[in-house]
Amino acid sequence: MSQVYVEELLKRRGVGIESIAEIVFHLQHGYYPDLTLEECAESVRAVLQKREVQYTLYTGIALDELAEQRLLPQPLQAMMEADEPLFGVDETLALGITSVYGMIGLTSFGYVDKDKTGIMKHLNNKEQGIHVFLDDLVAGLAAAASARIAHRNEGARQYPTPLS
Repeated sequence: MSQVYVEELLKRRGVGIESIAEIVFHLQHGYYPDLTLEECAESVRAVLQKREVQYTLYTGIALDELAEQRLLPQPLQAMMEADEPLFGVDETLALGITSVYGMIGLTSFGYVDKDKTGIMKHLNNKEQGIHVFLDDLVAGLAAAASARIAHRNEGARQYPTPLS
């Protein structure tokens, strides 16, 4: 599997790198006013290079597609069709992506999951297909890319180290 393949899977499901970059920009622009959408897209692609992220995305997308084809066993099929609020497996899978850049990814994920910024609003529309996993995976990917930007920022405050 490769980053290019996962990008194609996302695109097939209606999610472009640019739409994820817009969420990243929304999360980080207030902290880094000079941030560009291009930098955000670069950060999304960098997160997509991680194999564990690729595997997670592939798994979630496959489950959504199988649910759309009505190929999952019951009661899982019914839970996916209803987007059962207590299911939680979708968030659990996405948290694996958020953790690649630490706690800031987790807090950003929670914000994006509730805020439904940009493409997230579209993915949450139940009439557009089954995106039980995809909406959370996109939130996780955006959160990780956002955290990556925060960790790499050269303008981060430096604190004095204690003397020996």
